[in-house]
Amino acid sequence: MPSPPSRNPRFAGYAGRPGRAQVQALADVAPEQQARLATGIGELDRVLGGGLVPGSVVLIGGDPGIGKSTLLLQALAALPPETSSLYVSGEESPQQVSLRARRLGLNPAHLRLLAETRVEDLLAAVDRERPRVLVVDSIQTVYTDLLQSAPGSVAQVRESAAQLVRYAKQSGTVVFLVGHVTREGTIAGPRVLEHMVDTVLYFEGDPGGRFRVVRAVKNRFGAVNELGVFAMGDGGLREIGNPSAIFLSRHDEPVPGSVIMATREGTRPLLVEVQALVDSGRSASPRRVPLGMDQGRLAMLLAVLHRHGGVAMYDQDVYVNVVGGVRVGETAADLAVLLAVLSSFRGRPLPVDLVVFGEVGLAGEIRPVPGGPERLHEAAKHGFRRAIVPRANVPKGGVRGMEVHAVQRLSEVLERL
Repeated sequence: MPSPPSRNPRFAGYAGRPGRAQVQALADVAPEQQARLATGIGELDRVLGGGLVPGSVVLIGGDPGIGKSTLLLQALAALPPETSSLYVSGEESPQQVSLRARRLGLNPAHLRLLAETRVEDLLAAVDRERPRVLVVDSIQTVYTDLLQSAPGSVAQVRESAAQLVRYAKQSGTVVFLVGHVTREGTIAGPRVLEHMVDTVLYFEGDPGGRFRVVRAVKNRFGAVNELGVFAMGDGGLREIGNPSAIFLSRHDEPVPGSVIMATREGTRPLLVEVQALVDSGRSASPRRVPLGMDQGRLAMLLAVLHRHGGVAMYDQDVYVNVVGGVRVGETAADLAVLLAVLSSFRGRPLPVDLVVFGEVGLAGEIRPVPGGPERLHEAAKHGFRRAIVPRANVPKGGVRGMEVHAVQRLSEVLERL
């Protein structure tokens, strides 16, 4: 005999509702391989996890003038001719977008353009065009008639993005949303915007400089913290296939305060130069100025150097810079930072063919980091012949053409140098 329906008003009307969701065993759900669409720009495909996934929504943010619109316009132009696309501009006129495309030398034959900010009209036009790839530049300029608040407000950004995400999932269209950033460098608008989309990309680099870095901070279809490197020129953004070569500055002669470290961004090993400058402090509170790494981490490393290395810098100003504008967030940079600081403090340069990496613990131990063999092989490929690494990161068969020194304590590193 069937059980009586629930009397709880929260569940009233749910019994017998047609089309309700069914509970399934996870083992019975067959995973589907999503066919990806290549953009034609290798570095962008790398950051996206191998290409565009139908129905995915990508949010890309960065400082004004850093190249967000340029990259997306180049990506649409690089798509195969049979792949329909639509560029929706809410900030620039069609004439301005056309002028940029011609300046970049792009073929505008299959590029479709729409200047619209009202999301209802935008979606109506998109429904007529049926593009496979849609770019909305920017989400802060789009508004909906469902709300009375001004464009760019938290409610407008959230509701407009929700309608675009809903359309992407229903139609299978790939949607790119361009987002402004705040003074702190985060995407302006509600934090929920980053939770609604599938992928979040950040443009990094100095707008006045040459190199640009696109970093994936969220990706449901690929690796997080994957990195794409570009160079800005007269013809737009040009992808850099070997970024280690541009971040390494070969000095004519060894200089104090410089050391090469092997970092890892996503699935890619990367060689970068860490520079340090130690100078006598002129105030009661010496300065700790890191560029490209966390300030608290630098203060902690200096304390470890004092306690376990016997080198005190309480009266010294310490400046640390990761060359090329790269931001290193992993702990594998600890050993490189300490050696660069000590080299500058003593005025003694390190060997030019030396590469280092490793996490430094509070007890003075050198801890292993992920991807040790890949980092060493990348360094050997660029001509480095010596390495100081944690003992657990030394490959069993060694590295051809490289002398690898395994260390467990900070005191061992100081003895070797």
